[in-house]
Amino acid sequence: MTRGNQRDLARAKNQKKLQEQARKKGADDGLTLEQRRQRDADRLREKQMQKQQGGGEGESSKK
Repeated sequence: MTRGNQRDLARAKNQKKLQEQARKKGADDGLTLEQRRQRDADRLREKQMQKQQGGGEGESSKK
């Protein structure tokens, strides 16, 4: 085994990456599934209202 510590280094690197991803996903901490669904539904309703009031100004950016 000429590369004895390569596996250990790869594991440490991957563990660090997973911790970073978990930290970024932490925006939902403390919310139950129902609370997240309610929050997301409220945000979608707000977006839909803004889109209806805007009169289709943002449609030109779609391809």
